[in-house]
Amino acid sequence: MKRIHFRSHIAFLAGIFILRLLTSCAEEDTFSVSTANRLTFSTDTLKMDTTFSNVSTVTRSFWVYNHSGSGLRCSVIRLENGNSSKYRVNVDGTYLNSISGYKVNNIEIHDGDSIRVYVELTPGSNGKTTPQLVADNLIFSLESGIEQKVNLSAYSWDAILLNNVEINKDSTIAQTTPIVIYGGLKVDSGATLTIGEGTCIYFHNNAGIKVYGTLKTSGTAEQNITLRGDRLDNMFDYLPYDYTPGQWQGIHFYSSSYDNELKYTDLHSAYNGIICDSSDINRQKLTLSACTLHNNQGYGLEGINSKITAENTQITNTLKNCAYFNGGEVTLNNCTVAQFYPFDADRGVALRFSSVTSALTNLEVRNSLITGYADDEMSGEKGTKDTPFNYTFDHCIIRTPAVTTSDSIHFTHVTYENISDTTKYGEKNFVKIDTELLRYDFHLSKISPAVNAADPLTTTEYDRDGKERDGKPDIGAYERQ
Repeated sequence: MKRIHFRSHIAFLAGIFILRLLTSCAEEDTFSVSTANRLTFSTDTLKMDTTFSNVSTVTRSFWVYNHSGSGLRCSVIRLENGNSSKYRVNVDGTYLNSISGYKVNNIEIHDGDSIRVYVELTPGSNGKTTPQLVADNLIFSLESGIEQKVNLSAYSWDAILLNNVEINKDSTIAQTTPIVIYGGLKVDSGATLTIGEGTCIYFHNNAGIKVYGTLKTSGTAEQNITLRGDRLDNMFDYLPYDYTPGQWQGIHFYSSSYDNELKYTDLHSAYNGIICDSSDINRQKLTLSACTLHNNQGYGLEGINSKITAENTQITNTLKNCAYFNGGEVTLNNCTVAQFYPFDADRGVALRFSSVTSALTNLEVRNSLITGYADDEMSGEKGTKDTPFNYTFDHCIIRTPAVTTSDSIHFTHVTYENISDTTKYGEKNFVKIDTELLRYDFHLSKISPAVNAADPLTTTEYDRDGKERDGKPDIGAYERQ
C-alpha cells in the first residue's frame, strides 16, 4: 500500500489557500478611476425634521454603498459649508471637526462594501418668527474627479428655552415665539399664572405644570393655546412624536388650587392630561371651556372630590379612563368623551364616576356624547349605603346597555348606542377615526344620531370651535355646520 505524506498534503493545500487569499486581496485593492463607477446612497436627502434653535436633534444616519463592480476611493469627504456648518458628521468612525477642516481624506470602499454616516444638528438662533431652513451638503469626491453629494436638511425654529420655572406672583405669559420648558413649571400658592391667546408651550418629557395657586388660559376660537411635548420629529415616517402619548407630564392641580379656568386650550399627548386633587367642593376647582384633552397615556381628566365644570370640551383617547370623577360636584355640558385609544386594548372607559372613597354630591351630564370601542363605555361605582351617589344624564348619547325605565330619575332623553349597528354609532359618529395612521377628527359625521339631538334650552351658545349653535343644536362638543 502506498503511504500518504499528510504533512506535505496539508502544506500544499495551505499554499493554495494563501495564494487565493493574496489574489483576492489584490483584486479587492484595485480602485477604479473611471467616471462610470459611482457610489450609491440610502438617501439623497437626509431630513432632520424641525428642531428648536440651540437644541440638538436626534442622531440620523444613512448608508453609502459601492455596487460599482470595482473598489472606489474617496479622495475627500467634506461638508460644503465647512466651519460655518451647523451639522456634526461622523463618517465611518471619523468625526469631521475644525481640526480636520470638516473633512476626511482617502476613505476606501471596496466593491460590495458600505460605510455608515451619522449626522446631528444644533442650529443657532435665526432671528425669525417662523421655522427657517438649515441646509448643507456632504460632498463625496472620488479619485476619478466625480463629485456626489447628500443634502442635509432641517428647519430651525427660534424658541424661548426655560428651565424649572417658578411663578411666585401674578404673572402673564403671552408669546408668539414658542416656549420650551425643561424641568417643569410651578405656580405657587397665592399666585395666578395667565397664559395669553395663541401661546404655544412645549414641554420636555420630564416637565409639566404643577399648580398650587391658580392657572388661567385665555385662548380664543381664532387663537387657541397649545400645551404639548417638545419632540418635533417623527417616530416613524407616518407617525410624529406629537401623535404619541406620554410625551410630557400634563397639569396637576393640588389641593390648595382653586378658580382655575382653561379656555380654548388644546392639551395633548401628555402622561395625565389634567389631575385635580381633593379640595373643598364649595369652591370652584376647575372650569374648562372649549378645550381638548386628547391622546394621553394616563387619564384625560381626573377629578378627586373636586368641583369641576366642563363645556364644549373634547376628552378623548386615553390609556386609563378618559374622564374619571371620584366624588365631588361635576357638571359636563356639550362634551365629547370618546375612548378610541389605539396603543393598548386594556384601556379604560370613556366615563367613570364613583363614590367609593368620596361622596359624589352631584354629577350632571347634559347634551354630551359618550362613546368608544367597547360595548360599555361608562362605569358607575357606588360606595357605602350612606355615601351620596347622585348623578343625572339628560339629552345624551351613551354607549352603555340601556337602563330600565325605573331609572328615569337618572336618565332622561338618553339614546343608548346600539352596538350591533356599526353604520352610525361608535366611530361612525365622527369625521375620522383612523387607527392605522393615528389621525382623528371628532367633529360629527352627517350620519351621527347626535346631530340635531341636543336640548335647545340647556345647550351652550357656541361650540368648541367658537361656532354659534343653531335652533336644532347637536349633542357633543362640536356643532355640525
